[in-house]
Amino acid sequence: MQIREKMESVVKNVEKVIIGKRNVIELLLISLLCEGHVLIEDVPGVGKTSLVSALAKSLNLEFGRIQFTPDILPSDITGMNIFNRKTGEFDFHPGAAMANILLADEINRTTPKTQSSLLEIMEEKQATVDGVTYKMKSPFMVLATQNPIDYLGTYPLPEAQLDRFFMKIKIGYPGVDEEIQIIKRYQDGNPLSTLEPVMEKDEVLELQKTWNDVIIKDEVQEYIAKIVRETRANSEIQLGVSPRGGISLAKASKAKALYDGRNYVIPDDVKRMVVPVLAHRMIVKPQSSLKGLTVNAILGNILEAVPVPR
Repeated sequence: MQIREKMESVVKNVEKVIIGKRNVIELLLISLLCEGHVLIEDVPGVGKTSLVSALAKSLNLEFGRIQFTPDILPSDITGMNIFNRKTGEFDFHPGAAMANILLADEINRTTPKTQSSLLEIMEEKQATVDGVTYKMKSPFMVLATQNPIDYLGTYPLPEAQLDRFFMKIKIGYPGVDEEIQIIKRYQDGNPLSTLEPVMEKDEVLELQKTWNDVIIKDEVQEYIAKIVRETRANSEIQLGVSPRGGISLAKASKAKALYDGRNYVIPDDVKRMVVPVLAHRMIVKPQSSLKGLTVNAILGNILEAVPVPR
């Protein structure tokens, strides 16, 4: 089976559970190919948890979930050593992060100390407990969710942690026809319970090696660099995109080209990845926000201003 066909089979399988959100599923798959982590920000009930569960089942990967609350401790994520009275030694008990796909549900409801415990895990793919380093399973991906409208009892993610997310996406409400399909499909039970895998872990690991072979010419790399530079020079932006953001945009563009069945990147690949990869890494000036300017609108202006390579 060709690479494009493999990825398409995963998208179609997830669509048995999540209806009308093909673009969102594709973005998750592109992030997985690039070994990136994703922040899903949306209102309750639109299918964030179901989406992550369906992806894990489709790929036959081990799924871990932790529901963040203010009393969650870093050890709940990384694991802890517990004294065993029979052996007289400490035994390591893995935390929720010791899985292939970790769902960090409502990440902005836990304290900054617990949020920061994810930093090493997300960046280094390892956790240090009592001086001992434990490697994460491979493949490994963190999918965090947060509610954008409920601010009571929440702790906004700092810029340093936001920058570690490869993408930030929104699911959005379904259309009328899609909602009718959802109601009909869920009448006889949750389709997630009968979902079968269409890919195995070894195949996922092989796919993660393929995107790096996609060609990205110097002109397209320069195009990416100019876009990133404009986010720092823009008068409406308080904080521009970091070098990590530029690297992530290049990776995402290569994975998008691979998903579309090409072994080379075109400027359109870059344009499609700009908002999900860069928007959450930027901060709009307060006076610009008051004028109604959004990050997405500013990125649109930047794309119009930066010359497209031919």
